[in-house]
Amino acid sequence: MLVRTGLKFCGKEERNKIQVNLLDREKLRAFLEEKVRTLRWNVIRMIGEAGSGHPGGSLSAADIVATLYFHHMRHRPEDPKWPDRDRFVLSKGHACPLLYAALAECGYFPVDILWTLRKLGSILQGHPDMKKVSGVEISTGALAHGFAAATGMALAGKMDARDYHVYVLIGDGESQEGEVWETAMFASHYKLDNLVAILDYNGLQIDGPVSEVMEIQPIADKWSAFGWRVLEVNGHNVLDIVDTLVEADKTKGKPCIIIAHTLKGKGVSFMEGGVEWHGKAPSKEQMEKALRELEKDG
Repeated sequence: MLVRTGLKFCGKEERNKIQVNLLDREKLRAFLEEKVRTLRWNVIRMIGEAGSGHPGGSLSAADIVATLYFHHMRHRPEDPKWPDRDRFVLSKGHACPLLYAALAECGYFPVDILWTLRKLGSILQGHPDMKKVSGVEISTGALAHGFAAATGMALAGKMDARDYHVYVLIGDGESQEGEVWETAMFASHYKLDNLVAILDYNGLQIDGPVSEVMEIQPIADKWSAFGWRVLEVNGHNVLDIVDTLVEADKTKGKPCIIIAHTLKGKGVSFMEGGVEWHGKAPSKEQMEKALRELEKDG
């Protein structure tokens, strides 16, 4: 089977032709928002029980990752190496609790394994490990390396005449890395229109606001100048994300980047907009408070 969505799955070509009526879109919104809530709940519990991890950037990207895994991408949890699967690469590898939560919810491995995050002997390391975790396309951690690897996957797809897309999630702090721009130039040169980068633009990195550490603006103009198609989206509106991903897939002759405007720590009141939650685990009391908030939202 293809990924379970709770709704009828359409292949990529069919999905792009179908005009979803308002009722179906509201069902889709409710379905995806519930998945987002589940991913955020699991992220908080994982990091809280581990006493270590990166909640801020995991929470900010939850709507994006949920939309990819539970609606947009073609993938088979029971056949993770299916050659025609769409690929997802988490270049900002420190946000791996979110990736683990999505993979478990899809059925790549049992959900109970999530609570072993960062513990001795666990398959769930502090950064994704492709040799240990089913569904992880490439081990990532050093920022920008995942973006480069995703671009290689897209080039391989072109060379092998495979009909898949590669989606890669990068961070705004990560966008200060030179390798990001070398990779952007490479992808444009080879006209990799099967590559979609998504920038989780939450405005904060470990040392403070991105604008103060090293400004990346005008970010849309920079990507455009490097030969990419640029789209922007509210990174917390699942239907807008759905529509923007479909539009990105229509891009021909060049790669596409989606600049997703997000909020660090989204979904947990005391974490939202707080730079200190980039790489800090909640205490037991804070974890319980956050979980109650997320349960109430559901």
